[in-house]
Amino acid sequence: MIKEINNFGCIEVICGNMFSGKTEELIRRLRRAKIARLNVKIFKPKIDTRYEDGNIVSHNQLKLKSFVVESITEINDLVNDADVVGIDEAQFFDDTIINVVKDLSSKGKRVIIAGLDTDFKGVPFGPMPKLMCESDFLDKLQAICVKCGNPASYTQRLSKDDKQVVIGETDIYEARCRHCYQHPEKK
Repeated sequence: MIKEINNFGCIEVICGNMFSGKTEELIRRLRRAKIARLNVKIFKPKIDTRYEDGNIVSHNQLKLKSFVVESITEINDLVNDADVVGIDEAQFFDDTIINVVKDLSSKGKRVIIAGLDTDFKGVPFGPMPKLMCESDFLDKLQAICVKCGNPASYTQRLSKDDKQVVIGETDIYEARCRHCYQHPEKK
């Protein structure tokens, strides 16, 4: 259970592979903060075009209003009155996010971040490893392997595109366990 004492800020990171429930968990925590009558501000990167502009949306269609930003530094002017700051798809931001969230937490804000910890090659993704190291609370979620039903920690890309960032969903990606995952360079 996450507990803030005397309004000290903190950094919470929710990570895992695709379809593990990261955004769903982020939404759950942010809704609870709203129930507690805390002022919540939510952000997502402009590159995430899968669902709706102006909302973070989970794969099961839970949603919350959010600000769409191109750069993480844009949030500095928008969070002055926020008690809780939510950031979805953090892997798409650059390393500037690390200092931004450290600064926010030092100002007494609870910062909750969700993002992929690894990409489709199993390589650490963007600033996520450093955010995980900076976190006060860290949750690594797993999906269910679509091949065998075991816990899945890998994101299998189904297309042959080898760019690190390819926006998609079940049309391009599947959750796989370590045994069923096929590294793209070994297929």
